Amino acid sequence: MTDRMPALYLGHGAPPLLDDPLWSGQLATLARDLPRPKAVLIVSAHWESAPVSLSANGAPLVYDFGGFDRKYYEMTYETPDATWLAQRITAAMPATEPVHQHTQRGLDHGAWVPMRIMYPEADVPVVQMSLPTHDPERLLALGARLRDLRDEGVLIIGSGFLTHGLPFLKDFRIDAAAPGWSTDFDAWAAEALSRGDVDTLADYRHRAPGMPYAHPTVEHYSPLFVTLGAATDPGEPGEQVIDGFWMGLSKRSLLVA
Repeated sequence: MTDRMPALYLGHGAPPLLDDPLWSGQLATLARDLPRPKAVLIVSAHWESAPVSLSANGAPLVYDFGGFDRKYYEMTYETPDATWLAQRITAAMPATEPVHQHTQRGLDHGAWVPMRIMYPEADVPVVQMSLPTHDPERLLALGARLRDLRDEGVLIIGSGFLTHGLPFLKDFRIDAAAPGWSTDFDAWAAEALSRGDVDTLADYRHRAPGMPYAHPTVEHYSPLFVTLGAATDPGEPGEQVIDGFWMGLSKRSLLVA
C-alpha cells in the first residue's frame, strides 16, 4: 500500500539556489524525510494560465529567467512519463473547471529547481499545473479537488516565495539582511499558519503588514492556498519545515497532513 503523502508549500528560489548549500540541504533533507512519492504535482508561481493547464511529458524545460550563469540554461531534468497523473487530475476536475493539456510546455524553474534538489535522480514523474487564479477561495477549492491524489502517493506542492518584493531589494547577496517589509510579513504569516487561520491568510491584502512591498504582485503567495486546500483539514496547523531568508526574501515553507 502506498503511503499517504502530505502537501507542501515551498519557496523555490532562483537557479542559484542550486548552489546554496544551506537551503538546498534543507530541501534535500525534507525530501529524504518524506515518504517516497509515486509522483509529484506542482503548482508554480511562474505559470499563470486559465483554464487549468498541465505540462507536457518530455517537453524541454522552461528557462524563464535572465542574467544568470550559462550553466543554468543548459540544465535538464527528464522525468518518467506522467500521463496517468495528468488523466487523474483531469478526472478530478468538475465540468466547470476544464483542463488544457499542453503538448510542448515543460517544467519552469519554479518546478525544476526544487525538484532537482529534492529528487536529483529525476526518477519521480512530475506534472506541473498552472495557477488559474489568485482568488484564495477558488484556489482552496482547487486544492480540495486534488486532495484524494495524496492517497494514491502523489506529493502536491505549491511553489512560490512567502515574500517576493524583488523591485524593492537593494542587496542581492544570498545572505543579505531582510528588509522590514519582508520580516514583518513573514512574522505575520508564521503566526497565522501556526494557528491554522486560513481566513486571515486569505485576507492578506487588508491584514498583512509589509504589503504591497512583500508582494507587489501575488503569484508567489497564491500557491499557498492550493496547498492548504489539499490538506486533510485546512484549519489544522501544519508544520513550518523551513524558515529564514534568502536575498532578504522569506523562504518559509509549510508541510500539511
